[in-house]
Amino acid sequence: MRTVAVVGTSLAGLRSAQELRARGFGGRLVMIGAEAPYDRPPLSKDFLLGKVSADDLALAGQDGLDALDAEWHLGVRAGKLGREGVTLTDGTTIAADGYVIATGAVARTLGAARNLKGVHTLRTLGDAVSVKQELAAGPASVVVVGAGFIGAEVASACRLLGNDVTVIEAMPVPLAPVLGARMGAVCGELHAENDVRLIAGVAVAGFAGTDRVTGVRLADGREIRADLVVAGVGSRPATEWLTGSGLAVDDGVLVDSGCVTANPRVIAVGDVARYRCRLRGRRVRAEHWTAANEQAGVAVENLLAGATVTHFARHGYFWSDQYGRRLQFAGVATEDVRIVEGDVASKRFVAAYHRGDVLTGVFAIDSPRPFTKLRRAL
Repeated sequence: MRTVAVVGTSLAGLRSAQELRARGFGGRLVMIGAEAPYDRPPLSKDFLLGKVSADDLALAGQDGLDALDAEWHLGVRAGKLGREGVTLTDGTTIAADGYVIATGAVARTLGAARNLKGVHTLRTLGDAVSVKQELAAGPASVVVVGAGFIGAEVASACRLLGNDVTVIEAMPVPLAPVLGARMGAVCGELHAENDVRLIAGVAVAGFAGTDRVTGVRLADGREIRADLVVAGVGSRPATEWLTGSGLAVDDGVLVDSGCVTANPRVIAVGDVARYRCRLRGRRVRAEHWTAANEQAGVAVENLLAGATVTHFARHGYFWSDQYGRRLQFAGVATEDVRIVEGDVASKRFVAAYHRGDVLTGVFAIDSPRPFTKLRRAL
């Protein structure tokens, strides 16, 4: 294998490039992406709060990037993958012997916003800069649509900055698909405890305003005043450029348990990869920092071997910082959840999920040590 093209330059792409060099690949390494590598999790937290700058988000210093001895194509995207190679949006075509697909995901938008000013998503550094600039104007009425982890983190940051904040969630219980109804309800309580209004079980029907948003209309007829709206309504994998490539795509690039596509010369890692999870017995797409970080080594080993010789078999893990508290989760949530340490009312506890006698997942708020200990038992 003389040339490997890595399509996507965020965490999964960068880690894949580093793994290629660490495992002895000495050929031509081509990096393709819209942006230089930076860390996304702080965007909805410390970056909005002004605790870190854009420079602080870099995933690697210049020395680290130079050590990759890579050919960089930044500010462009992949437009097509075909027999000739990857064709970029600037017309350049790059042929390679191996391909790493790490194009991640793009934020879902609120189509009903009609391009109104003051309505944002938060996925990229550019998105975060736009939201931060609006918040700098002073206290405002902020509406966050979606009470998932990104939405909750944005709500937390906006509240800490002194804004009046309302969170709107279409599901009756926030985060129920991830944490289960009981723990999802506990997370929902964090909003009220920090003077943030949570409206759950009601969908957004539309927006008020002509040029700039002035309010959010709900399906039950209510209208919530809004000077700024931030949507955290999920994401979709960035796979449009793979149309006609011959690769199987269904809510992500379909790969085996080693992150390898049906073509052993092509691997997929990070948010864009829908891999066969041996622990769950089905395909999953893990949209978390740790998955992107950990999949790279497995996938690259298989790419260099030309076959699936190792498998990704790690329990999913993620964390979230909300209202000054650290939330951590690992594994899989079930209906059988038990408090094993601490107290739910104080929001300092560890909960364990079970399927029969088998521990399947762990969730904790402000209890990092006992969480880590129990996580090792998964």
